[in-house]
Amino acid sequence: MSPEVKPDSLLNAEGLRFDGRRVDELRPIQMEVGVLKTADGSASIRQGKTYILAAVYGPRELHPRHLTLNDRAYLRVVYRMATFSVPDRKRPAPSRREREISMVIANALQPVLFLEQYPKAVIDVFIQVIQADGGTRCAAINAASLALADAGIPMRSLVPSVAVGKAEGTLIVDLGDEEDKYGQGDVPLAILPGTNELTLLQQDGSFTREELMEAMQMGVNACKYLHELQKDALKRSYSKKTPEGVDEELDDYEDDLETDLGEADIMEDE
Repeated sequence: MSPEVKPDSLLNAEGLRFDGRRVDELRPIQMEVGVLKTADGSASIRQGKTYILAAVYGPRELHPRHLTLNDRAYLRVVYRMATFSVPDRKRPAPSRREREISMVIANALQPVLFLEQYPKAVIDVFIQVIQADGGTRCAAINAASLALADAGIPMRSLVPSVAVGKAEGTLIVDLGDEEDKYGQGDVPLAILPGTNELTLLQQDGSFTREELMEAMQMGVNACKYLHELQKDALKRSYSKKTPEGVDEELDDYEDDLETDLGEADIMEDE
């Protein structure tokens, strides 16, 4: 296999990225819900050349039993990359990076789930990266959030996620693989769209305080757009399953997903 060649520049003279995108432009995105019939809930996402499947099983009995939580369900997230998902064949055994990303995704999703409604149970989220071309952890959160909603798990909101990076001193949204490898760093984040509250914020590389604040605002704006794509994917899925004349029920379902944290806390207190 020929060695990778570093691109001469990630931005051209017009300020466009090497794939023609503007600095604030996302890659082409396709989201689908209900793609796996054997799962309780499932979703897929194509973000550029990145392709990911997410499947949810549960709530169900937890094994091994020593992991049981008496006051809430255990959210178990397993993120894996297929051996053929990257140019150099990946080892089939779970890597340290995969275990870390599994934990990151679980932490990003937990704030929106009413896990206390299912004590001693487990909700399993399996994420498989079929093809990786940058941004897999954020794309995985987008798909997993949809799969949880498809499974009927009570949620305060969907969770959109994106990474904002820096290339040649310029902030860019939704890094592809080459931008991720040869850029100056990135800031993955996930939000609750109703309140802009962060459920994920990481940083790799060096950013000034001003750059970090601007990157977060760019990420929030991109997440709002991703949230609309998530809602559209759910609407398409349930429109196929639901008889004509019940569009109002879909609207009610969407409203439930967008319940903000303040209203959710009131419900919990009651």
